[in-house]
Amino acid sequence: MGQNFGFVKVAAAVPGVEVADCPHNVKEIEKQIAEAEGLGVQIIVFPELSVTAYTCADLFGHTLLLEQAQRALSGLLEATAHTSPLCVVGMPVAWGNSLYNCAVAFQQGRILGVVPKSYLPNYKEFYEERWFASGLTVTGETVELCGSRVPFGVDLLFESAGAVVGIELCEDLWVPIPPSSHLARQGADIILNLSATNELIGKHRYLLSLLQQQSARCLAGYVYASAGFGESSTDLVFAGNGIVLENGSILVQTERFVQSPRLAVSEIDVERLRTERRVKTSFAQGTESTDRPVRRIPFALADVPLRLTRRVSPRPFVPSDSATLHDRCEEILSIQAAGLAKRLVHTRAQSAVIGISGGLDSTLALLVAVKALDRLGEPRQKIIGVTMPGFGTTGRTYRNAVALMQALGITIREISIREACELHFRDIGHDATVQDVTYENSQARERTQILMDIANQTGGLVIGTGDLSELALGWATYNGDHMSMYGVSTSIPKTLVKYLVHWVAENELTGEARDTLLDIVNTPISPELIPADENGEIKQKTEDLVGPYDLHDFFLFNMLRYGFSPAKLYFLARYAFDGEFDDATIKKWLKVFCRRFFNQQFKRSCLPDGPKVGSVSLSPRGDWRMPSDASSAMWLHECDEL
Repeated sequence: MGQNFGFVKVAAAVPGVEVADCPHNVKEIEKQIAEAEGLGVQIIVFPELSVTAYTCADLFGHTLLLEQAQRALSGLLEATAHTSPLCVVGMPVAWGNSLYNCAVAFQQGRILGVVPKSYLPNYKEFYEERWFASGLTVTGETVELCGSRVPFGVDLLFESAGAVVGIELCEDLWVPIPPSSHLARQGADIILNLSATNELIGKHRYLLSLLQQQSARCLAGYVYASAGFGESSTDLVFAGNGIVLENGSILVQTERFVQSPRLAVSEIDVERLRTERRVKTSFAQGTESTDRPVRRIPFALADVPLRLTRRVSPRPFVPSDSATLHDRCEEILSIQAAGLAKRLVHTRAQSAVIGISGGLDSTLALLVAVKALDRLGEPRQKIIGVTMPGFGTTGRTYRNAVALMQALGITIREISIREACELHFRDIGHDATVQDVTYENSQARERTQILMDIANQTGGLVIGTGDLSELALGWATYNGDHMSMYGVSTSIPKTLVKYLVHWVAENELTGEARDTLLDIVNTPISPELIPADENGEIKQKTEDLVGPYDLHDFFLFNMLRYGFSPAKLYFLARYAFDGEFDDATIKKWLKVFCRRFFNQQFKRSCLPDGPKVGSVSLSPRGDWRMPSDASSAMWLHECDEL
C-alpha cells in the first residue's frame, strides 16, 4: 500500500444511456473511464446492465441485442487497453441454456471475470425471472466472452496487494444474507454493487440505510452505482445514484435526477478496514465452516499519486454538523450522569465531593454530578464543591468557580492550599521560589488530600475531573488530580469537553449560570500552578507547554481507533489542519505525543472507574492494555524520518 497509506481511490459512475443502443452506451462508459483515470481512480463500477440499459425488457430475448452487447464490449476492451483502472460494467451474458444478468470485470483490455446476479426480483414492478436465470449456484465455471474463456460464477474475488474486491448486483443487497457478507468474510475489502433501483417515495432513504448497514456489518468499503437518465420511463423513473461508503459512513454521493453523467469519487481506507477486522475478532469466527470457497483473480491496483478528496475531520471526537453535535452532547451527558448515579446509589454515598477550579474539566464534572443528583431525586446540597485557591489561582477562575457553585445551588467550601504547601515545602526542604515540578505537583496532591479527607468526613465519594486527553499525555499529577473515587470524564477528550459545557450553557441553563459557563469556555486552559502575571492573568497555559489539544486529540483518535502509524498520522494531519498548523508544528507535537503516550502508561494502569462514552477509551480494565515499559523507539524513529 506504500505511500498511499492504504487508500484506494474508487468511483461509482452514472452514465447516460440509450435503451438497447450498445455502441452508444459503451462510448459513454469509455468517456467516464477516461475521466476517472484522469482523477487517479483505481477502481470504477457502472450500473447494472449498463452496456444495454436495464429497461430493455423482452428485447433481452433477442439475439441481436446479445451479439451487439458482446461486440460493444469488445470495442470497449480495445479502447481501454492502455488504461489502468479495474473497471466493472453490467451486461447480459448467455451461458448454457440460460441468460444471466452479469457484472463483467476487466482491466487493460482483458476480461478478468464475470459475476452473475444471485437474487432476481420478481415482484411488483420487477420481473427479471422472465429473462434471466439466478447465478446463485454458479461456482467454479468459465464462460466464453469476447473471444476468451474467462472465470464465471458468484465465487470470484478480485485480488491485488492493496485491495480485495467483491461484486454483487442490486437485489443481492436486499436479501437477509447478501453475497457481500460471504465475500467480506473471505477477505473482500471493497464491495462493488451494480444496480438499477427505481425511485419511489421514501425508497432512497431506505436504500441509504441498507448501504450503511451492510458496509458497517461487512467492515468494508462499498461502491454503489445505479442506473440513471436515459433508462425507459414507461413505468419507472431511475434517478441515478453513485454512492461510496466506508464502514457505515457515506463518503460521497452524486446528485439524483440529473440528466448529465455523474461520477462519485472518493478514497476508501483499506488499511483502516483491515485493522478494524483484526481488532474485531468476532468478524472472522466460523469463516471456514460457513463460507464456500472462492476463486481469487489477480489484478493490478494502479500505482497513482494520492490526492485525497474525502474529508478528514480535524476534530474527530466532535461531530461537524450542529444537529448531530446536539444529540451527541445530550447522550454523553446522560451516559456520564447514569454512571455516576449508579455508583452513588451502590456505595450509599452521602455526598459527592468535587474540586472546583473554574476550569473546563471541573465544570463538566460538576454539571454531570448535578444531573445525576437531579435524576436520583436527591438535593443538590449533597454535592460539596471545594474551591482551593493556590499560588496560581487567578481572580477570573476563582470568581467563576464560586459563581457557578452558587448558581447551581450546591454546598460550597473554600480551603486555601497556600499555607499547607508552604509548610510542606519547608518539611521537604524545597525552596518555594523554585517553581519546578515539585512546586507544581505538591499543590495537586495537597488538593487531592483535601478532597479525599472531606469525602471521608461526609461519607461521600471524590468525583474525578480528569479527561481522556490528559490521560493520553500523562498531563496529570500521579496520585494528585490523577486520582479519584469515580472519574466521570475519563473517556471525554479535551476538544469535546468544551462543547459539552457550551451545550449545557445554551440548552439547560439561563441567567448568571449560563453566563458563567460561557466565560469558562472562553478561559485559557491551565492547571494554574504557577503564579499569575503582573496583570493577574493566567501565565501557565497548558497548550503552550504540552501542545495544542486539537492536534493531540487528532493523534489520539486515529492512533488508538485505527492503529495508524506516525507517518500516516502526519499525512492526515497535514491534510486536516491545512492552513491551521504548519508541517514543523505538526511534526513537533506528533513526536511529543508519541513520547508522552508511551512514557505515561503507568498512570493509566491505575485509573479510577469511570464510564466509557465513545469508541476511544484508555481504561486498563476495558479498552487499553499496554505494558507500562513498552518502548516508543520505533514510533519516535518514524517521527524522525518524516
